[in-house]
Amino acid sequence: MIDTSNQGNLLSCHTKDNVRLLLVVEGLNDIEFLTRISRMLHTNDSSLPNLAEMEQRGELIFIPFGGGHVRAWAERLAPLARPEFHLYDHELPPETELRQQAALILNQRPRCQAVLTSKRSLENYLHPDALFAAGGIRPHFDDFDCVAELTARQLYQQRPGEIAWQLQPRRSQSRMANRAKRWLNTKAVEQMTVAMLQERDPDGEVISWLSAMKELLST
Repeated sequence: MIDTSNQGNLLSCHTKDNVRLLLVVEGLNDIEFLTRISRMLHTNDSSLPNLAEMEQRGELIFIPFGGGHVRAWAERLAPLARPEFHLYDHELPPETELRQQAALILNQRPRCQAVLTSKRSLENYLHPDALFAAGGIRPHFDDFDCVAELTARQLYQQRPGEIAWQLQPRRSQSRMANRAKRWLNTKAVEQMTVAMLQERDPDGEVISWLSAMKELLST
C-alpha cells in the first residue's frame, strides 16, 4: 500500500502553472505500463500524447493512490482545479462496483474523466508474444486471469532444482507474483507492438484512454 497521507500537500507544492493534467492510477506499475505503451503508440501516431515526455516536462503528474478507498479520490484533487483522468482496474466483484461508483462521481465534475478497464488489470492487455520476447515464457491467460501469478509460476518453473510451485508458501508465491507484475509492466510492455496491442485490444480501449487525455489537455 502506498502512503498517500501527504499526497495533497506534495501536489500543492509541485502543481505549477505548466501542469495540464493529473493522471490518477492505482499503483506504480500502472505508471510503468502507461508511459511505455503511450511512447510506443505516440511513435506510431504522433497525435496521441507521450505520457513519459509530458511527465518529464512537468505537464503531467501521475498520482498512484495505492488501491483501496477509491471513492475518496473522486473529489480529493478538486481544490487543485486541474483536469483529471482516473484509470481504475476493473478487478473482480465487489471491487468492481466500488470503482464504478467512484467513476460515476468523478465524471460529474467538469474537466474530469474516470474509466474502468474492461479487463481485470493492465497486464491483461499484454500479448503473449511480448512475454515470450521478454522472458521466453508464454502463459495462457484470459481477460480476467491474474496474469502476474501465472507469469510468476512460469518464471519460477524455469529455475532448475526448485521445489514445486504449489509447495511454496503462499507468502513466497505472493512475493514472486509482485516481482512478476513489475516485470510485466516494464520488460514485457517494452516488447509490445501496435499489431500486438490491436490483437489484444481490438476495440482500441488503450488508445481511447490516450485520446480522452488529449481532449482534457485541450480544455
